[in-house]
Amino acid sequence: QVQLVESGGGLVQAGGSLRLACAAFGNSFSSYSAGWFRQAPGEERAFVASIGWSGSDTRYAEFVKGRFTISRDNAKNTVYLQMNSLKPEDTALYYCAQSAITGVPTEARSWYHYWGQGIQVTVSS
Repeated sequence: QVQLVESGGGLVQAGGSLRLACAAFGNSFSSYSAGWFRQAPGEERAFVASIGWSGSDTRYAEFVKGRFTISRDNAKNTVYLQMNSLKPEDTALYYCAQSAITGVPTEARSWYHYWGQGIQVTVSS
């Protein structure tokens, strides 16, 4: 079993930056892909970014390419999301997730078996 705990969210002005972290507690983190999703009020949970088990392969949603960077430190069982040039439309609850079946980055929610509680990111205009 894996428990995921997010940190680093908060309120920031448009154009600013935040770095989210997701600590994994369990014994399988370094073998599987991890990802970040977000959900704004009244909207579906949407894919943001994913990273493979080694950290060398990544995948991003079009709306964050060039602004967000996903990374991981397997020695610390932690995945990060560096968010730059934030926009008000980035305001959402951000969730980290870990797969239990693949080490390849994926956008598909169904491939992620463990989820964090979510952390709020609010970008003011």
